[in-house]
Amino acid sequence: MSGYGKWVAGRTTKWITLLIWIVLVGILTVLWPSVNSQVLNNAQNLPETAQSVRAAAVAEQEFPSGSGVPALLVWHREGGLSEEDLVHIIAVYGKLEQQPLPHQNYVPPLGQLPPQALQASLSEDRSTLVTPVLFDKAADSDQLGEAITEMKSVISKETGNDPAAAKVDGSELSLRVSGPVGISIDATGLFKDADVSLLIATVVLVLVFLLLIYRSPILALIPLIAVGFAYGVTSPLLGLMAREGWITVDSQAVSIMTVLLFGAGTDYCLFLISRFRQMLKVEENKGRALLSAITHSSGAIAMSGFTVVLALFALLLAKYGAYHRFAIPFSVSILIMGIASLTLVPALLAIFGRMSFFPFVPRTPQMEAERARAKGKPAPKPKTRKKGIGGLVVSRPWTIVAVTIIGLGILASFSSGIKFTYDILSSFPEDMESRQGFDLIGTQFSPGELAPAKLIIDTQGQVSGEDFKSVLGGISYIDTVSDPQQGAVNKDIVGFDIEFKSNPYSLEAMSHIPALLKTAEQALAESGLDHAEDSVWISGQTATQYDTKELGERDTDLIIPVVIGMITLLLLIYLRSVTATVYLVATVILSFFSALGLGWIIIHYVLGADAIQGSIPLYSFVFLVALGEDYNIFMISNIWKKRKRMPLKQAIAEGVNETGSVITSAGLILAGTFAVLASLPIQVLVQFGIITAIGVLLDTFIVRPFLVPAITVLFGRLAFWPGKHQELEKPLPASADEHY
Repeated sequence: MSGYGKWVAGRTTKWITLLIWIVLVGILTVLWPSVNSQVLNNAQNLPETAQSVRAAAVAEQEFPSGSGVPALLVWHREGGLSEEDLVHIIAVYGKLEQQPLPHQNYVPPLGQLPPQALQASLSEDRSTLVTPVLFDKAADSDQLGEAITEMKSVISKETGNDPAAAKVDGSELSLRVSGPVGISIDATGLFKDADVSLLIATVVLVLVFLLLIYRSPILALIPLIAVGFAYGVTSPLLGLMAREGWITVDSQAVSIMTVLLFGAGTDYCLFLISRFRQMLKVEENKGRALLSAITHSSGAIAMSGFTVVLALFALLLAKYGAYHRFAIPFSVSILIMGIASLTLVPALLAIFGRMSFFPFVPRTPQMEAERARAKGKPAPKPKTRKKGIGGLVVSRPWTIVAVTIIGLGILASFSSGIKFTYDILSSFPEDMESRQGFDLIGTQFSPGELAPAKLIIDTQGQVSGEDFKSVLGGISYIDTVSDPQQGAVNKDIVGFDIEFKSNPYSLEAMSHIPALLKTAEQALAESGLDHAEDSVWISGQTATQYDTKELGERDTDLIIPVVIGMITLLLLIYLRSVTATVYLVATVILSFFSALGLGWIIIHYVLGADAIQGSIPLYSFVFLVALGEDYNIFMISNIWKKRKRMPLKQAIAEGVNETGSVITSAGLILAGTFAVLASLPIQVLVQFGIITAIGVLLDTFIVRPFLVPAITVLFGRLAFWPGKHQELEKPLPASADEHY
């Protein structure tokens, strides 16, 4: 790698490297749009073949008046809604009929009813009324948000107050918009609000960590500059892809991508910076020191980055849209960050030289002695090398392996008790508008009213809708069933709006979808209809969530083995050792399950959550296994090189001590950036941040410094099998050995 090092960090070429990055960022920023300008938050997650998607298509064709996306307007006044309130609500709906909102699909004809007619729809204590407004399915969250804002303006003018701002538990008329539209608007708003705060918090955290670790303002800025340039290339590149329709990006992907860039990107920078710092203590010429650092660390950095990129690319195998959409932004950002770490960072270090570490500049012993003489002081005594963790690992490998595996195994056992949820409302803060509206619906009415399911049946003219209604009305988990609705195109098709007794977003309600399908199919079959399984559909949020769960589990079962296989293959090629590859992969998998278990203990028993979001295991696995191998690769590659010049146990001890500080620093920064997600008001990101940060810390402080090197000691020469264990060629020079 010396030739490449001379090119990117040579006396003249370092300036060319920097100029190339500046020009590249400038040109791409001018020519292509930023990724944030191409965000699409309502992209479909389920494929066209999903049952709920096919059902929605039938519903749109046969029942167009009810085929839009509903916004549920939850009107509430403590003590009871007055007749004047009902008059205002009727007037609002009259205006919405005459002057529809943007993207408005349908409103019920409430504007033509007398106030007395609405009283029958009030809650038992007469305090609450729920009325729908349907919007086009093609409208995105921003467009829906604008329409709802306009609607609230109409309501304010009509009532003379602002019900949307009124407290739910107050005596004034309050309004909360819930249902799929309200949830979609709130979800997008949470991520939009999180973007800026997330970026600021991440930058501050990384900067503070770097200042505390290296106590150098220049060095603290170098990784941030590299990440900034990498983002400057990544954003327009992804923006172009999104604009051309090659990929779809959403706010959640951009938020997590930012964290990933700062966390993983800083790690790659530190791998090179720490090696440069070490070499400056034994090499007076900064150019030769940097060239040696590049030569010895670039292979591990490239391998680490490539491992993460391929692991993230595996998400392309997902059929669930949200998983699939993460693949390209995450992998492209890491790829570009890896290139920046191998080109821009060496160039910056070459430009600043030893002053990168000011005021604690690393110098050779001779330079320190000359500096002391110039100041009239005695030469500083050489620092004695401490035994460190490496010495402990080499002396007591069996004890360390036993203790760490038992400890991690106990934590991993808690992962078997994890409960999952697909209820997006549980991710929202309690004061969020859509959640407040849902809580009112659940308290005053059936929770199922929030998102009714639509059961559609092709009777082929042989079964009456009323007979089917009787069958459905006798099902224990159904609260209410509407009268049968006749299809607009096919008169033999009938539809029923069904409200479940349980929360329509809960696992309990989702479990009723296959049972309801089976019941309807069985009733058709008993009536003598052929192909009954092709004549029943269920649409609505509960059916969509059920398909989401099934598809997510399918993707998890596929992608996890693929990621393990790819990382195993890469390690095998890089290390040329079956033994080492097996135990490196095994330890990271153990670390992942331990992180899940400890994360569940914190999330469930400390924070009080009943379940974690169903998507978290897959996301956490991909990140933890890929990023966890980074540290193993960096440490093991160091040991592999050292064992050519010294006995294996000495190579392990020195390799652990040598990489300890940089991996600890990198792990703390990476864990910190993921932990920043836990500060956001979105439970799915809080849970993901906690579990991922825990996994990184377990890798940093247990797996990498103790378990992996201890296993390597126990295997001895077998750790290199089937490669040959190279015997000691020559002792490590004392001058090079002293600085570790």
